[in-house]
Amino acid sequence: MTTDRRGFVFGVWAYTLWGLLPLYWPHLKPASAAEVLAHRVVWSALFAVLLVVFLARRGGAAARNLLALRTDPRRVRLLTVAGVLIGGNWLAYIWAVNHDHVVETALGYYINPLMTIAVGVVVLGERLRRPQWVAIAIAGCGVVILTVGYGRPPWIALFLAVTFAAYSLIKKTVGVGALEGLTVETLVLLPPALIFLGTLTVTGDSAFGRHGAGHALLLAGAGIATLTPLLLFAGAASRVSLTTLGMLQYLAPTLQFFIGVVINDEPLPTDRLVGFSLVWTALVLITSDSIRHQRRALRLAVEAVT
Repeated sequence: MTTDRRGFVFGVWAYTLWGLLPLYWPHLKPASAAEVLAHRVVWSALFAVLLVVFLARRGGAAARNLLALRTDPRRVRLLTVAGVLIGGNWLAYIWAVNHDHVVETALGYYINPLMTIAVGVVVLGERLRRPQWVAIAIAGCGVVILTVGYGRPPWIALFLAVTFAAYSLIKKTVGVGALEGLTVETLVLLPPALIFLGTLTVTGDSAFGRHGAGHALLLAGAGIATLTPLLLFAGAASRVSLTTLGMLQYLAPTLQFFIGVVINDEPLPTDRLVGFSLVWTALVLITSDSIRHQRRALRLAVEAVT
């Protein structure tokens, strides 16, 4: 299998697993979203550290990179903020899935690329091309229609999109590998997660171990469910183009949308479908413009060399 094809397979699996996570979280009930998040943090931190140690014994650089962060307080502060952002994102996502808002979580991840573009304009001062402005305007109309249909702004979707866009901005600027970043982020969240789980245990409100070994294993498996797609994504990102990754990223919310509508039987009235259709139209515009722009840039680069 060629490197590009292997990367494509890694990417498909990463986004497929992310898209199928709404099928996993309901099995962790009656644990609350906060308890699930705490277990996700604890077990993710544990498995991440074990993986770093394992890779270090095989000559990997993750351990050395982590040790180097001790002398770089700026990056540690950025990763701390990133940990808080992704922790809030996880909490909202788990709560939404367990309260039958899977379709709205899909909307959040559909509009995330558009939110990321908006962050680039506001924070980084990037200039938009005309198709990008049109796409954002169309998506904005879609969100307005969804707001009217829901009777409220789609707060869950907007929160997921904003927190992940801010998280992505930090990850773009901090310059730390996927495994190293996740290790620091989960270790930052580890103390409050342990305190919370300890409090639940003392008060007798913890679900861990009270609903059979299978349920306890599923809670612990939240760490593997977090690490596996992230590592697959890292493998894909190093092997395929950003255009390919950009196309693949819509696989996860599409699966979430399917799960919400078909499996969970969440309502999809006409106004909501119209709103989603506008968001999908915006994504088509953004994706096609990105492909054209990258092809043009590549052609100009080749002409400059020759």
